Amino acid sequence: MSFMPKRMRNISGYEVYTHMLARGVDLLNVVLAALLAYAIRFGSLEMPERYVWAVTIGVIVASITLSSFHLYQSWRGHVRAVLVMRLIMAYIVMGAVLTVIAFFSGKSLEFSRLWVFGWMLSGALLSIMVRAIAYPVLNNLRLRGKNRRRVLLIGDAHSCATACAHLERVPSAGFDIHRILLVGSDAHRELQGREYKCYLPGHSIEHEEEEVWICLPVSEGAIVREIQSHLSLSTSNVRYMPNMHDFRLINHSVSNVADLYLLDLSCSPMTGGNRFLKACEDRAVAALILVLISPIFFLVAIGVKLSSPGPVFYRQERVGWNGRPFEMLKFRSMPVDVEKQGVQWGGAQQKKTTRFGAFLRRTSLDELPQFVNVVKGDMSIVGPRPERTVFVEKFKHEIPGYMQKHMVKAGITGWAQVCGWRGDTDLSKRIECDLWYIENWSLWLDFRIIFLTLVKGFVSKNAY
Repeated sequence: MSFMPKRMRNISGYEVYTHMLARGVDLLNVVLAALLAYAIRFGSLEMPERYVWAVTIGVIVASITLSSFHLYQSWRGHVRAVLVMRLIMAYIVMGAVLTVIAFFSGKSLEFSRLWVFGWMLSGALLSIMVRAIAYPVLNNLRLRGKNRRRVLLIGDAHSCATACAHLERVPSAGFDIHRILLVGSDAHRELQGREYKCYLPGHSIEHEEEEVWICLPVSEGAIVREIQSHLSLSTSNVRYMPNMHDFRLINHSVSNVADLYLLDLSCSPMTGGNRFLKACEDRAVAALILVLISPIFFLVAIGVKLSSPGPVFYRQERVGWNGRPFEMLKFRSMPVDVEKQGVQWGGAQQKKTTRFGAFLRRTSLDELPQFVNVVKGDMSIVGPRPERTVFVEKFKHEIPGYMQKHMVKAGITGWAQVCGWRGDTDLSKRIECDLWYIENWSLWLDFRIIFLTLVKGFVSKNAY
């Protein structure tokens, strides 16, 4: 796996401008959709001042929300189902955020609910229509040779072959491999039938390509510096594609801090706007769920109290975001003294539970109080499942990448759980799923996991 930063992939001649244009068109769509919905609802385009302010706030919310769904990564290809679903989910989240803002500001009764619904629906349809037209047009222009760039690859055989394969798979990216120079011992290797020449250390690099990509491992820093020195008089774009196949990369990108360019190898996605959106999602959804399940919550509490002596809730210290401990709530499913001899990892089937507690565990109803943890800010609805402090101290030395799952808040459900890795299943597989979730996080993925949890996540053969 070669390293290409998330926020710097798919670089081409005018892509920055097309992305800026896409953002501008989407924000214009938000305004047009609001006017269209208002005209349909009230038969006029003259909005009162409160509606104008609502649209202004909507544009601000849209600028954050649409970006968080990764809609501006690339203009390649045609409109796909995943992209359409992301657009729809983005507008659903926008509508929810605006509703929450109106509710807490005490202005919710001053706006038509039909107008808000029509606004979000019209906005989603307009954004989809624009992409349905623009994507094929831009894709076709590149396939016809417009805005294409010739690339000179300098590096080892493996990295150059990887670059070739990726560019061949996506011809609409706009790059054509023009020449290849292989370095060092790789200079005598075959390169999948491609013609190449040898790079001779100390020799100047004559080229006519618009792009020069240096494809070498980080360990070959001396050669990279030498090549860069030979290209110092070149006016072409020089890019470095380090081979980082053996690195565990999480939310990788390139950052500029105090004019220092830093290669982000393992970073939390929960920063800036992402953190705000995740917090809004968690608290809004958790509060809604607590209201909806309040009758079940009450009945389960009565069942726990009547099934055995002791408190209704079981409080347990778990490790959450940034390795900080918190007190997680569950409905008590075991007798009060069952852990007086200490706790052990695994063996959930052998642990003593009350008859009612066994039912709660099979159906995951014992997890319902954790929505209170979400509202308090200790947990998220979606995220890696938290573990006890004593087991964290044990596993962090035994399982590669274990502590990296604490780069986000712990969750009630997660990618590992909907994939079946829960209970006494392989812990290493669970960690792999948790790290995949952190690397690929988006609000769309959160809602997908919530949907899968509703479909198959509550009752599981691995839930005890």
